[in-house]
Amino acid sequence: MDIHYYIGIDVSKATLDWAVFDGKTVVLQTQSPNSELGIKATLKLIKALPDFASQTSITCSEHTGIYNALILSLLSAAGFPLWLESSLQIKQAGGLQRGKSDQIDAVRIAEYAFRFRDRLRLWQPPRQLLQDLTSLSALRQRLLLVRSQLQQPIDEQAGFTKSAQQKQLVKNCQASLKAITADLAQVEKLIAQLIDQDDRLKELFALVTSIPGIGVSTATEVILATDEFKAITDPKKLACHAGVAPFEYRSGTSVRGKTRVSQHARKRLKSLFHMAAMSAIQVKGELQDYYRRKVAEGKNKMLVLNAIRNKLIHRIYAVVRRGEKYDKFYTPSFV
Repeated sequence: MDIHYYIGIDVSKATLDWAVFDGKTVVLQTQSPNSELGIKATLKLIKALPDFASQTSITCSEHTGIYNALILSLLSAAGFPLWLESSLQIKQAGGLQRGKSDQIDAVRIAEYAFRFRDRLRLWQPPRQLLQDLTSLSALRQRLLLVRSQLQQPIDEQAGFTKSAQQKQLVKNCQASLKAITADLAQVEKLIAQLIDQDDRLKELFALVTSIPGIGVSTATEVILATDEFKAITDPKKLACHAGVAPFEYRSGTSVRGKTRVSQHARKRLKSLFHMAAMSAIQVKGELQDYYRRKVAEGKNKMLVLNAIRNKLIHRIYAVVRRGEKYDKFYTPSFV
């Protein structure tokens, strides 16, 4: 891909800072509101640059969640190649840095895109159905969190307060908890309807949830994180993304750290895989036997659980690759 211009965008809630780098110097730098009118006005300025063509440019931005949803939508519709990169990756690639502002960050993002153009990974918008599923899944997580914040203190105080006071506490929160539970049930119903109306999603959920320990919540997060297994095609990469892949920390004779997982991970996915592993070892079968055997050998319980998380990830990819539901009696054939 022959790239003439590298466009770096620093995204915030209210504003966008733009920097256009041609490989030698910054040829344009401006700020715009994070709105449709502001973005379109800036695109006019960029398109007026000498010999500019959207096909020979690359627009690089950091992952900022909902704040970059509008700009991704507009740039994608306008035919601009898009590159989304981790903010930590861009920061660490810049080396020792002094000072920080939105304008400087935009230039650094554009320069990052130029320096690492050989590692270019173009972003593709997920299907609208997946975008709707993402919004519903996020809403479900928020509702679960709010319900837990209300219910847990009540349960914990049950043995430490007078009976009359406990009843009053329950009564005070009863209406709120009931409303949240009703909202949660409605969201889960909408999620089920989304899945049921799409053949591909329906097939993927049927395959993934056939694995003992993997429920709808975990399957939803995996499918969204991998863009239906198109963005992350390797189970080892998903294990790294979910923070369950172990890494060595050694150097020479002085640094001999323990092999451990990285903290740079998708925490929600890691939490769900932990719960899935806890669920899997409660079910009679291979994983329960594996867990008990390793613990009996003196292995650390969390290390064994992490190994089970990895096994679950590999099983997910195996059933999707074969297009067959999980079979605990499956015997691999050898050539």
